[in-house]
Amino acid sequence: MADEKNQTVSVESPQEERMKLPNFLLSVKLKYVKLGYHYLISKAMYLFLIPLFGAASAHLSTISYHDVVHLYENLKFNLVSVTLCSSLMVFLVTLYFMSRPRGVYLVDFACYKPKQDYTCTREIFMHRSELTGTFSDENLAFQKKIIERSGLGQKTYLPPAILSVPPNPCMAEARKEAEEVMFGAIDELLEKTGVKAKDIGILIVNCSLFNPTPSLSAMIVNHYKLRGNIQSYNLGGMGCSAGLISIDLAKQLLQVHPNSYALVVSMENITLNWYFGNNRSMLVSNCLFRMGGSAILLSNKTSDSKRAKYQLIHTVRTHKGADDKSYGCVFQEEDDKKTIGVSLSKDLMSVAGEALKTNITTLGPLVLPMSEQLLFFATLVARKVFKMKIKPYIPDFKLAFEHFCIHAGGRAVLDELEKNLDLSDWHMEPSRMTLYRFGNTSSSSLWYELAYAESKGRIRKGDRTWQIAFGSGFKCNSAVWRALRTVDPLQEINPWMDEIHQFPVHVPKVATIT
Repeated sequence: MADEKNQTVSVESPQEERMKLPNFLLSVKLKYVKLGYHYLISKAMYLFLIPLFGAASAHLSTISYHDVVHLYENLKFNLVSVTLCSSLMVFLVTLYFMSRPRGVYLVDFACYKPKQDYTCTREIFMHRSELTGTFSDENLAFQKKIIERSGLGQKTYLPPAILSVPPNPCMAEARKEAEEVMFGAIDELLEKTGVKAKDIGILIVNCSLFNPTPSLSAMIVNHYKLRGNIQSYNLGGMGCSAGLISIDLAKQLLQVHPNSYALVVSMENITLNWYFGNNRSMLVSNCLFRMGGSAILLSNKTSDSKRAKYQLIHTVRTHKGADDKSYGCVFQEEDDKKTIGVSLSKDLMSVAGEALKTNITTLGPLVLPMSEQLLFFATLVARKVFKMKIKPYIPDFKLAFEHFCIHAGGRAVLDELEKNLDLSDWHMEPSRMTLYRFGNTSSSSLWYELAYAESKGRIRKGDRTWQIAFGSGFKCNSAVWRALRTVDPLQEINPWMDEIHQFPVHVPKVATIT
């Protein structure tokens, strides 16, 4: 048995300083602020051409008919000038259209809702854990504490292979789970959008821990008979933030493949990744991760902007893998009994906080109003450069976003982010209710959260939504969406629609679990 004293793990709001997210503003590095502005400038160079065209248009509007005739008389005898002017205009117009990025539109998305038979209450979870006969009495008690205080409710889902007595974690069952989740979400998405499978030109699937051969993306190609020249990608081992990595990859591909649809499928597989050992740092994942998945349809077709729900505005990716502590804080390995599991380090909260801080600092210049940027930057320079002892200014991200979708990884991180970003219960509600109703569904949790906001009738035309997720490696990624239309909850099909009236529910805060 692993040394339980050395395997102490917290899943709630920590009381010890080392288990808290660091104060984002007390240790912000200027290089990340610089990175944000560099990103803004590099992605918006084409905007500098707009004032030039505006000035030219304003000047042309003052030219009369006689001016045009006079100009023609002067130019018809000067072929060189005409050629140079024409070439310059063609060059500028071509430069503008070639440098302008294609719009990326989210046509619609779907979240898989498992069958009622897959429901796993806290009592069922503990009963099945006891029947396995592999857990010590102490670790059964440990899991009971975690499951009771984790923020998960009584209606989360586990696959049949884990709920069966005895459990049956095998490759065949894992494939069945993957097919049921992926095909269930994709079928609903194709029905909602009316897009034919043959029209999909890009396919990206992310699943961190289950990577069979043929790949999950090949499963989808085979099942839906997708076309032979499809751009297919399968991302593995990238943790809970892989969903936004997939979105970013799709965005890049849509810039070079005109008139295309991109299908992104985000999920995690539970069947082959249930831990049957007694290492406490590996037992936490059993208590938090649950069955789920999502499918998202993106398009770069201008015609789709009229029916799409959202437009992708920004993606910002942060990778802390160069640091050994960050790299090893979420690690799949064998315990001392050669049982494979995912170990969560005691440094997870501090590592997550550093990654979040870097990502948020980079994102700030892209989204914050200029007034907030000036106050933040002036205070930061005064503290870092001039060593002035003044209170750091905390930007108000609520001025940049109407909605927040924070990865529902666990209650501890949600509590700390709510405090650090000064968010209200209303802003945190989609994340907390997703954790309560569906548990941690890994990379797909962000889409259950957005579906919650839609079901509540919160999404209005022009609203901005911030999705932020983090995962092994260690990575933190953000995506910013702008609503292109008001979403009518009465016309939506999603996993919340038949029970949204029951939410929100009160989930009391609790102390640290050790």
